[in-house]
Amino acid sequence: MRQSKIFTKTRREAPADEVAKNAQLLVRAGYIHKEMAGVYSYLPLGRKVLANIENIVREEMDAIGGQEIRMATLHPSENWKQTGGWDGVDVLFKIQSRTEKEYALGQSEEEIVTPIAQEFVQSYKDLPVAIYQIGQKYRDELRAKSGIMRGREFGMKDMYSFHETQEDFEKFYEVVKASYLKTFKRCGLDVKVTEASGGAFSEKLSYEFMALTDAGEDDIVYCQLCTHCANVEVAREKEGDTCPKCGKGNLKKARATEVGNVFDLGQKYPKAFAFTYKDKEGKDQTPIVGCYGLGTTRLMGTLVETLADEKGLVWPESVAPFAVHLVSLGKVGDEISKTADTLCDDLVKAGVEVLYDDRDVRAGEKFAESDLLGIPKRIVVGKEAVATSVFEVVNRATGAVKKVPRSELLANCKLQTAN
Repeated sequence: MRQSKIFTKTRREAPADEVAKNAQLLVRAGYIHKEMAGVYSYLPLGRKVLANIENIVREEMDAIGGQEIRMATLHPSENWKQTGGWDGVDVLFKIQSRTEKEYALGQSEEEIVTPIAQEFVQSYKDLPVAIYQIGQKYRDELRAKSGIMRGREFGMKDMYSFHETQEDFEKFYEVVKASYLKTFKRCGLDVKVTEASGGAFSEKLSYEFMALTDAGEDDIVYCQLCTHCANVEVAREKEGDTCPKCGKGNLKKARATEVGNVFDLGQKYPKAFAFTYKDKEGKDQTPIVGCYGLGTTRLMGTLVETLADEKGLVWPESVAPFAVHLVSLGKVGDEISKTADTLCDDLVKAGVEVLYDDRDVRAGEKFAESDLLGIPKRIVVGKEAVATSVFEVVNRATGAVKKVPRSELLANCKLQTAN
């Protein structure tokens, strides 16, 4: 894509009404546009990042047997009244139509997915089953904050699994846990698993996937030698105590943000809808339900909070909008520009996603914008490249500069985009 053709532009200054680093940088770089507090539109570059995150999540959910659907956003009020959520969930957006019917905007999907599963799960032979979607959620937050990490409208992957036994659910939870950790690692985050209260969703203990960041909303304690980690709200131990799991490490306190969770919903929602299935003896049984959430837009914001530096965004290769930022230092029609044009065509033909800065602006401005945009690799085409066919390649994350011959450039870029 030629940068001169992108309708959005970068901004030199952060918006005055944004406090969170993720919102400041994403707005400045032209990835998102703020509509109002807690509500953002995703512009071309932002949409590409979000799509890459969603595709990773989709691949991992499919790999463990999840079946993707797209559930309704506009929910009948009757479903929420049947579960008690209509009056029990304080962040639920409620809508009254001109026909005087009441609706809810989906803030979670238990009230929709349970009747769907009820229609098709009639026998123990139909279990277990895992159903998920990637879509928009709406919550009437009193105070939206932290940019795209805590909004009134946001992206979410929710999956629900239905089981015959508690043991079967717990086995599947371990599968999902491993899948989540793999998902976050592919996206470029090191995430810890904590125990926490189930809150409004469940009276049972839940598990949260927490990324360490100063912009987080929770305090956790974790062991530096093993995997033990707990939310401070439910932890028996405090910072400095010996780890109760390994007995060797000392617990450290940190600020973190939740990027995923799992709830044991038990039989609450099936009972609300009188959802039963026939067991092996032909008797009616109520399935056990697990809920698995992963915030896609929150994950995008967390990556910014965790990885960005003083120059701007720093995207991991797996989620970046482009693999390469090709920067031409020439003017339209000169040899530098022609060399950059040819290289861009060759990279694209080789399957490398390229953002090509073909604009007629100063080199310093191009480099500053390149740093702000955060694309993993920058290839600079200047006089030296024309004369020697050797190109300067800059690693955005480390700042390392390499001189790469033209003959090795395509192979180098293809290798990086394949990882």
